[in-house]
Amino acid sequence: MLSLNGSCSLNNSLYGVSKTLTQSTQRKISAPPVVVAAVSSNGRSGDGNVVLMENTLNKMKENAPSTSSPVIEKDSKSTVGGGVEDVYGEDSATEDQYITPWTVTVASGYPLLRDPHYNKGLAFSEKERDAHFLRGLLPPVALSQELQERNERLFYKLLIDNVEELLPVVYTPTVGEACQKGKILEVLKNWPQKKIQVIVVTDGERILGLGDLGCQGMGIPVGKLSLYTALGGIRPSACLPVTIDVGTNNEQLLNDEFYIGLRRRRATGQEYAELLDEFMSAVKQNYGEKVLVQFEDFANHNAFDLLAKYGSTHLVFNDDIQGTASVVLAGLMSALNLVGGTLADQSFLFLGAGEAGTGIAELIALEMSKQTGAPLEEARKKIWLVDSKGLIVRSRMGSLQHFKMPWAHEHEPVENLLDAVKAIRPTILIGSSGAGRTFTKEVVEAMASYNEKPVILALSNPTSQSECTADEAYKWSEGRAIFASGSPFGPVEYNGKVYVSGQANNAYIFPGLGLGLIISGAIRVHDDMLLAASEALAAEVSQENLDKGLIYPPFSNIRKISAQIAARVAAKAYELGLATRLPPPENLVEYAESCMSIYFVHFSSQADNRIRCLNVTCRMMNLVLKWDLQTPVLLALVKYS
Repeated sequence: MLSLNGSCSLNNSLYGVSKTLTQSTQRKISAPPVVVAAVSSNGRSGDGNVVLMENTLNKMKENAPSTSSPVIEKDSKSTVGGGVEDVYGEDSATEDQYITPWTVTVASGYPLLRDPHYNKGLAFSEKERDAHFLRGLLPPVALSQELQERNERLFYKLLIDNVEELLPVVYTPTVGEACQKGKILEVLKNWPQKKIQVIVVTDGERILGLGDLGCQGMGIPVGKLSLYTALGGIRPSACLPVTIDVGTNNEQLLNDEFYIGLRRRRATGQEYAELLDEFMSAVKQNYGEKVLVQFEDFANHNAFDLLAKYGSTHLVFNDDIQGTASVVLAGLMSALNLVGGTLADQSFLFLGAGEAGTGIAELIALEMSKQTGAPLEEARKKIWLVDSKGLIVRSRMGSLQHFKMPWAHEHEPVENLLDAVKAIRPTILIGSSGAGRTFTKEVVEAMASYNEKPVILALSNPTSQSECTADEAYKWSEGRAIFASGSPFGPVEYNGKVYVSGQANNAYIFPGLGLGLIISGAIRVHDDMLLAASEALAAEVSQENLDKGLIYPPFSNIRKISAQIAARVAAKAYELGLATRLPPPENLVEYAESCMSIYFVHFSSQADNRIRCLNVTCRMMNLVLKWDLQTPVLLALVKYS
């Protein structure tokens, strides 16, 4: 085993030990003790493996078994250690040079962490992390190697006795770590994959309605990118999840001895802004103009600012704001086939005025403005929002957050949802509050009293946080509601009829949207692309689906749907002049479908060893997940105080 102070024993190295002990007929080998760090062709030390070379000839001679020969004779027509003739001149190239008799090759960075024999995980010291280019690949917490070794037997005993419970934990790749301000570019360069097309980044402050999870929110970017691969056909090696660990305000985590994130209060203000700015600049510098950066689960006060700040300079997308809006708009377009009329004929009431609620409202207003030609401000007047303090009205302007201000209309104050429903009499009720069971029986009955077919969307996740269940929506509306939810619900039977509700899942949109941006070489995300994605999704809802009450197509067709969305988004990118991949393909749908296939290089077992390429689609989810797990991708960036 090689220790990281430069000394080594005689065990195999990370990729094996090259043992070459020769004696020329003209001279004996004699080389000075050296330690050499290999420099790659780009001049960056440590871009590849760090090669430690030390002359231990004297020590080897002292410790060598008596049966071993101290010197291996070299045949003039053999390789250095014996073998076939020196066809390529490998021996002659070193005849007049000193030869290091023992060469130990030690991987650094990503390959080091992938080797189970030499990866110390959190036991790498700060100096070792710098020396072996592990910045960005490990969490900031450091544990002692003694602790790991002492608990090895306990670990396997625990795993054996609880394999079913612990398998999902053990079988999940976890990589992460820290960098100091000014070194984010170096951290990104430590990641082995260089052709990154999609980055999903979070700071862990607002995870799935669970709140501030700090660096433990790292599973969200990994999960999202798994869907980019499975549903959008984007290569796993082109995906990079990033967790920006700027601390946590979660007291439980800060006091947890096993928390592996940065133990400090969250960075805010200028400190936070500078770190994000450095990250975005490093991403563009390292991966280019066309890498898609998806912001995920940022708190409201940062999410809107980041999207506004970088939307004009980078290819950025916020799934919580824009992805949710696009999938909900598609559902509403489908629902109009059952309700009748246009978007402009409807009135909307939202419970929840955060990222999702205001994002959906804005995209609805944009689509109404597009359809009618009316100013955007006029379209917004048909949309009302309720937050924790009641209906958002003009008299509250002094205390509203900036992203709520466009929705403050002239109206007397209303304190609760039921009174708002009675005052506004909306045709469409949308919940994005994260507050469960807020669409009460009285609220649903009021909606049903004003509308023959009330549209009710309970979008909050998980199921326990849904504003109402499918069963409640159908029964309280006497089977007249057009219902969809963020969480899945089973079929409901009411008065002898079976009702099937749809799920407004963001996975309908973002994989196809991302693919469309990639295949067109888009350099910016435009609102019209989101509208195009909504229209493409709505067009996939068949009359058969509508007859069942479904306003979303079956998820079993998701790859076909993603291809259609990608084609529409790419077409819009070309139309807007934001595409760089020219000339455009003649058939964008066929091109998108062809790009959604994964190619594996297969070496035939035949004697000729010909290389065959197999075109394998992602329909087998387990295949995709296995491949993704072989490429663990999680990079956490932290800023030390």
